[in-house]
Amino acid sequence: MSKPQLTIVDAQFAAQFGKRGELRQSVGRSGRIHIDRWLPFIVLHRSATPETSLARKVAINSPAYLIWSPEDDVAANRAFEVVADAMHKQFGCLLVIEVDDAPWKPVQEGSPALPSFEIQFTASEGAHARQALRRLAQAFGEVCIDLREPTIKIGEDRSATGLHAFEDRFDRLTVVIPQIHRKDETTFFPQVTRELAVAVGDALLQAACEYMSNSETGSPPHFRSLGRSAFLAAALDADTRLDKVAKSFDFLLSVSPINSREAMDRFFATGEESPPKLHYRPLTVDPDAAKRDLYAVDLSIIEDPLLERLLSEKRQELDHQLTMLATRNTAAFRGASMMHYGPVSPQLLTDALTILALPRPRKVAGHKVDATYVAEAARALVTKYQAIDENFNPTIEIRDDVSSLLVSGRKLMIASSTSMQRSRVDALLSHEISVHLLTHFNGATQGLTVFRTGLAHYEGLQEGLGVFAEWAVGGLSPARLRLLAGRVVAVNAMLDGGDFVEVYRELVDGHGLTRRSAFDIATRVFRSGGFAKDSIYLKGFQDVIALVAKGASLDPFWIGKIARDHVSAIEELLQRNLIRPPLFKPEFLQRADVQDRVARLRGETSFANILDVE
Repeated sequence: MSKPQLTIVDAQFAAQFGKRGELRQSVGRSGRIHIDRWLPFIVLHRSATPETSLARKVAINSPAYLIWSPEDDVAANRAFEVVADAMHKQFGCLLVIEVDDAPWKPVQEGSPALPSFEIQFTASEGAHARQALRRLAQAFGEVCIDLREPTIKIGEDRSATGLHAFEDRFDRLTVVIPQIHRKDETTFFPQVTRELAVAVGDALLQAACEYMSNSETGSPPHFRSLGRSAFLAAALDADTRLDKVAKSFDFLLSVSPINSREAMDRFFATGEESPPKLHYRPLTVDPDAAKRDLYAVDLSIIEDPLLERLLSEKRQELDHQLTMLATRNTAAFRGASMMHYGPVSPQLLTDALTILALPRPRKVAGHKVDATYVAEAARALVTKYQAIDENFNPTIEIRDDVSSLLVSGRKLMIASSTSMQRSRVDALLSHEISVHLLTHFNGATQGLTVFRTGLAHYEGLQEGLGVFAEWAVGGLSPARLRLLAGRVVAVNAMLDGGDFVEVYRELVDGHGLTRRSAFDIATRVFRSGGFAKDSIYLKGFQDVIALVAKGASLDPFWIGKIARDHVSAIEELLQRNLIRPPLFKPEFLQRADVQDRVARLRGETSFANILDVE
């Protein structure tokens, strides 16, 4: 928080506002007032049982709130009067939103009846308060919690908190929240609790946005832009602790074999009859201990529903990865892998088979380059990004224990055995550096490490962007596309129960892949016991192509490592100034030929036609 710039003193309370109007102070023995910045509204809640109150949770998720218990009534009155006067002076008006819990009426055990889902509203007589009330009712008219829609009841104006310091000086809304999230006095339904708290919080922000639009205090671009504009210590601490767990292991290296080349040579030398014997690095983490650390992080105190959801999703993803590590090289790994990555959809399998049915590309002769050449080209590309900011500083390594190009964190690892067509280098570096490393370093400029390590399920879109980069620079060769399609077919066959040799032969005999390509694909798919990840490359590419074809911007995806489903969350965080636009944008997108190719893609809906865009 900034150094206090404004102090307003009452006989018993001194409000120490920061430069932007930020304020966070204790009130009485157990109360608290929090103001994110100067805002023309504040949420109030008074409760004798804060540990069971949903209204309290709604209040503390607000960017401006005052919470207290009955024994702190005097202190709360004084604090509110001082703070409300200051807020009113900033805007010439103030909307006071009081939230309360409806009385708890237990449902008889064994009854099919459910608690009443009636939401009660009241508003003061002012025109602006009434307009806010109508928006509040409209917002709740769109709510559905656990397949139930609320009944809305608008009553006469009254105070839910008993706080009379504002008298008639400020506009007021009162919201009484039904307790459909309770099973009994001490047991709650977690999912209903979260969904109801978020729905009520969103509705309150919509009402506040309407109030601001009509009272000429400045119309926000979107109601979500009214949310928190600073990370509280609880969010930063949770993010740091999750990141510590994430950094305790390298998932991809942990599930990838270290003897792929030797295993391939032996597989071919012994007649291709038995699965290769693959070796792996010893685990650097105890999955059980890491899970204990993971779930020791209390996300419920973050006071921001969106951040709580994003970090909760990330925790679940880390849980999935640790489960896979715990079951590595066992029969259970395959199921754990499918739980995380999902099965191959019928449409994706059809598209992959269509690609494999196309005429096989002729082998193109060309100049081959080695790992040293690739590393030098990588450093040259990195230099272009360093001209923008010197913090784009990946480690580039040539290693014996990887079988291809691989990015992990800020490292680009190049297999010492690399031998590729020189014409493929630009495409692969656009994929690895201008997508994977670029989003890593952009994510590192945001306030939370999760944008650097990746929001949950970011991999599909991330790999899709990488393949899109190959396509955009004209380097997605027919052979490379067949490789991606072969991965889809192999994952599907593996999940259907096929073994290594069966999948290898299907790729070679059924789809005409080379023996080396088929071995590489089968090894990737059967590593650690059956890894379902490899179908996401083609699927992710299709998703990116579809976005570009319909005119959507890819800018949100350069901000960090995010999934397609996170675009709305990213837009909200940008509106709230919690994250920044991307510092680096892919170098290849500045090229004239790439811009022409992408322009011709706009409006195209056929995936087959898209592949012909040149």
